Amino acid sequence: MLTTDYLIIGSGAAGMSFADQLLTETNANIVIVDRHHLPGGHWNDAYSFVRLHAPSAFYGVGSRQLGSNRIDVSGLNRGYYELASGAEIVSYFDKLMQERFLPSDRVQYFPMCEHLGGGRFVSRLSGTIQQVAFSKRLVNATFLDTQVPSTHTPSFQVAEGVKLVTPNLLPISAPGHQRHVILGGGKTAMDVGIWLLQMGARPESIRWIVPQDSWLRNRDTTQPGDAFFERTAGGMAHQFEAAAEATSVADLFERLERGGQMLRIDRTVWPTAYRGATLSILEVEALSTIKDVVRKGRVRRIERDAIVLERGKVDVAPDDLYVDCTAKAFSRRPPVQWGSDHAPASTSRTSQFQCGLHRTCGSGL
Repeated sequence: MLTTDYLIIGSGAAGMSFADQLLTETNANIVIVDRHHLPGGHWNDAYSFVRLHAPSAFYGVGSRQLGSNRIDVSGLNRGYYELASGAEIVSYFDKLMQERFLPSDRVQYFPMCEHLGGGRFVSRLSGTIQQVAFSKRLVNATFLDTQVPSTHTPSFQVAEGVKLVTPNLLPISAPGHQRHVILGGGKTAMDVGIWLLQMGARPESIRWIVPQDSWLRNRDTTQPGDAFFERTAGGMAHQFEAAAEATSVADLFERLERGGQMLRIDRTVWPTAYRGATLSILEVEALSTIKDVVRKGRVRRIERDAIVLERGKVDVAPDDLYVDCTAKAFSRRPPVQWGSDHAPASTSRTSQFQCGLHRTCGSGL
């Protein structure tokens, strides 16, 4: 049996940040169990062209900076601080494990393992089961159950012969098709639209199924560093003023848009959702060139000659390539109180802690 102070389930941003703070502020020993082969959580499953949508400086752990504080001089993020790619983030967490966590002799790391509950975990390769006795906390850093397109199952039906891919396969599949249909209105769908445009796809060759338009945070107001201090701090002050003076939610977002805090892709459509996606003005302008936008609710079924939606259907061409961007990022789960789950009977202090993303972890998809 393994013994430790903290058993952390998951080596994504939340789990790694929690462990990093333990190493910095305590003398605790830690066991980390994760189902992936490398630290980084869902970033291991992300599409190749994914990037953070906020500056790299806002992501990662307390002991080590992500990125080099570079300001981009080209592309749709030019003039702003760099946005780490998915590959950079996985490399960052892997180096953190290899160069800080394991050399400390206070961390034991078990990749490719599944937690079974009660401090028991099983190797996904050998099937070997191990028991961990923890004296302080079991920290479930997978509680939010982050989903990305490559790991979720579509909620709609797909007819035989329909070509449906996740963004992971888009660089391979896109060249063989003249028309591309983006399914979903979130940040992943926006990434796909921008990628297609940057790769040379004509805006008129892209159809976008948007169940719900969203407000977007203006990246111009989320920059770190002294050079951006006035507009960033001023932007926060404007948000507080808008919140204090607004008479309704709609009035609040109208004030934030007037102050340059919020953006929308189509100025003729009033968004009804806000999920924290952050874009530059140049990215919004690029996405606004896609005019074939279908707003008839979520996809119910894709047939060979039509997409059936909640509020009607639209005709399609047989050779259309569909890109599934409908994963919901975080699962909706009821709150969990401390000590509400069962911990191993062999532990002396058995309360458990459900760890979610906090400000130092951030959000990338």
